[in-house]
Amino acid sequence: MELNEQQIQRRQALDKLRALDINPYPADVYAKDFNSVEISKQFDDSPEKFAEISFAGRIMRRRIMGKASFAELQDEQGTIQAYFNRDELCPEEDKTMYNEVFKKILDIGDIIGVKGNVFRTQTGELSINVKKLTVLSKSLNPLPMPKEVDGKVYDAFTDPEQRYRKRYVDLIVNPQVRQTFIKRTKAVASMRNFLNTKGYMEVETPILQAIPGGAAARPFITHHNALDIPLYLRIANELYLKRLIVGGFEGVFEFAKDFRNEGMDRTHNPEFTQMELYVAYKDYMWMMDMTEQLLRQIAIDVNNTSEVVFGDHTIDFGKPFERLTIFGAIEKHTGVDCSEMSEEELRKTAKEMGADVDENMGSGKLIDEIFGEKVEHLLIQPTFIMDYPISMSPLTKKHRDNPELTERFELIINGKEIANCYSELNDPIDQRERFEEQAKLMERGDDEAMFVDEDFLTALEYGMPPTSGIGIGIDRLVMLLTNNTSIQEVLFFPQMRPEKKVKAVELTTEEKAVKEVLEANGDSLEISDLKSRIEMSGKKWDTALKGLAKHGITQVGKVNDVVTVSLK
Repeated sequence: MELNEQQIQRRQALDKLRALDINPYPADVYAKDFNSVEISKQFDDSPEKFAEISFAGRIMRRRIMGKASFAELQDEQGTIQAYFNRDELCPEEDKTMYNEVFKKILDIGDIIGVKGNVFRTQTGELSINVKKLTVLSKSLNPLPMPKEVDGKVYDAFTDPEQRYRKRYVDLIVNPQVRQTFIKRTKAVASMRNFLNTKGYMEVETPILQAIPGGAAARPFITHHNALDIPLYLRIANELYLKRLIVGGFEGVFEFAKDFRNEGMDRTHNPEFTQMELYVAYKDYMWMMDMTEQLLRQIAIDVNNTSEVVFGDHTIDFGKPFERLTIFGAIEKHTGVDCSEMSEEELRKTAKEMGADVDENMGSGKLIDEIFGEKVEHLLIQPTFIMDYPISMSPLTKKHRDNPELTERFELIINGKEIANCYSELNDPIDQRERFEEQAKLMERGDDEAMFVDEDFLTALEYGMPPTSGIGIGIDRLVMLLTNNTSIQEVLFFPQMRPEKKVKAVELTTEEKAVKEVLEANGDSLEISDLKSRIEMSGKKWDTALKGLAKHGITQVGKVNDVVTVSLK
């Protein structure tokens, strides 16, 4: 591993600590009495509590001023200033801990423990007067710290790709990012509490499945060596949860990690989280009412209001959600009635509307494409889209008033699907026929069509009560609640393309000499001037210049007969 100058210096500092018999990575417990927020909120009311405290955090800034210095320490909650007085930190003759360790060896990014008393400086700044210093972790990589000059911020760590790849750095230097994930935790806790209060049971179901069922999606496949069988990462947990309803549970839910081997964009990650809930003796109309209550409560618990600002829109979870059939929504926004169209008519209509279609798509997929192309993005306020055709919903009960439709809804908010709900199909014969239709689509080349799950069919044959089930996408819900347009912002570690490795270039002595002269002179010189500054034979000079150009390090330019060599 090639180290830069700062990394080398920090490793030298590490050696100096060890030479002073200071362990840079001690194993002992370091007890924190208070966090930074507790100190700031409680000190003025109860200063006596802070006469002697222990605190730990990461050094984010330092001001060295002779016998007294300041440092800004960051913990999980925020920051607090630490005051280091040489004679208070080192009351004996040996001043090494201040003169050497704090002033010369420690760096921004190091984690330290301090003990002392809390006070306010003459300027009113809350500070810890440090009486004892403990090194807890030496940082070997410098932090990308932003600099502010004349009100402008430079070198901020804002590049999204780098932030997602190095989330640990992002959380250190952009602590406001933590709020997104705190809100995510609050949203999940609110949902869990709501469902627990209803008396439903949280369960766990297999992630590795012999048959990937419960959704129309392309699965990830792996192989189990001991059993010598293919296995799939689950695309949904629906079929297992309904097996539990067959088994006698009347309300079960799971926060599930699901995996779909599909495209990645600002709203899709191959690994995502959804909560699925199944309640016996209920239908999709009941679930609509319950979903409104649930999301309203989550919004209040997370943001202290039922209104959520997202971009230019204010989304109101406090009002009743609009309810439209899928055909009604298409007709409302396009003027086209698709409800009686054949598959070929749907394909023609979809093409005319600019939807991306192919010959393998059945009528259900075509309707979905039309809706996605012309309607979905227009639905900003929470809207239930109901009553999908049978071909779009192979696990859903037929509509009680129209056997061509199903009792299903999708909840669309800000143009994105947030939830999907069925009055669950519990007729095993009908379910088998639906699976067989899906098998035909698979034979036609639809790689998102469902497998026939014989064990699930067997379970249904034992009898499943009328049931309503819903899946809510946690990631997309959190995007809404935190005003984030990218799913990567609400995942600690989103999936990323492999980082391209730049091959290290080994320069010759002559190439290094030319490069160093250019770097010392503004990265560019007239070729005659450059040559005059380097004692080198003509042959070596030509070889060095050609070598640097070949490596893509330099370029030669000519303006008004003046030839210059510049670093790229």
